[in-house]
Parts: sequence; structure tokens; C-alpha cells
Amino acid sequence: MRISASRSTALPMLLASWFAATGVSAQTAAAPTREHYAPPGWERSYHDLHYSPVVRIGDRVIVSGIPAMEGADDEAKARWVFRELQAHLRSAGAELEDVIELQSFHVARDQAEFRDRIKPVLKVHREFFKNHYPAWTAVATTGLFTKETSFELRAEAVIGSGRRPKAEIAAPKQP
Repeated sequence: MRISASRSTALPMLLASWFAATGVSAQTAAAPTREHYAPPGWERSYHDLHYSPVVRIGDRVIVSGIPAMEGADDEAKARWVFRELQAHLRSAGAELEDVIELQSFHVARDQAEFRDRIKPVLKVHREFFKNHYPAWTAVATTGLFTKETSFELRAEAVIGSGRRPKAEIAAPKQP
């Protein structure tokens, strides 16, 4: 079957005309929807502070920093943060197993204080991520937005990525 040049260009020209007439570009029409979420108790973040606690774009979920605000000690505060992370993820349809990256920010004056501050977070991290760990960057800083907190955690997840994780990483050799 032979297709003339005029027929082969008719559909792209028709689509271009439609996009121009509607003010929508082909790129915009194909873009995923951006959805904003706030788990119960976090609505003020969106309405008063003007940031989204959780944003979902397609299957990607981004969780804003969750400050360690509740708990009797640093370990309890870390546990509270990881439970809040679960709630934030679930509000957008993701689970902890879907987390691909964590970033934590720890208030510390020097390396020694940073090491002390991260110990309880490491302990709790092991409770919530038993295997197939996300990438993680931990940063020391002189201060956070919420003054009363010593650390904050943010995360990114891809919905469904935790269903069949694969890690072919050899265990280190014993000395």
C-alpha cells in the first residue's frame, strides 16, 4: 500500500491545529498530573505555610521534610518520624517498601555531635527498613525550620517498586 506525502502528514497537522486551537501543547497533553496531599494533621503545611507535605507525579511520590517533633528522646522522635513517613506515603498510595531515597538533616556543631545524633535514627531506620534499603544521604546542619527539632527526614518513592526488589550485593568478606 502506498501512502502519499499529503496523507502521511495529515494527522500530525490535524493534531498541531487542535493543540494550537485549544492552547494545549502536545507536551502538556502528555504530562502526568501533579497531585498534592496532606495526611491528617498536616493540612496547615499546605494552607498556612504554602508547601505540600506530599506530591505525587505519576508513580513518583515526594515527601517533604518531616521534623522530629514528638517523643521523649531522640529514638522516640525518630520512631515518630518514620511512622509519619508511612502516613505521608500512604496518603499518595505508596508504602515504605516503595521508598527509593531518603535525605535526613541533623542539627550538629561538628562531626562528633553528628555521629551521636544519627545513632538513634540508624537504629529506628533498621526497624522500618529490614531489607532492600533505599539510598540515603545524611547531612549535618546548624539549624532547621522547626527550632525544637534535632532532625528532619524527606523521602522519594516510586509506587510499586517495592513489590519485587532486587539486590545482588555480595556480603563483605570477614577479616
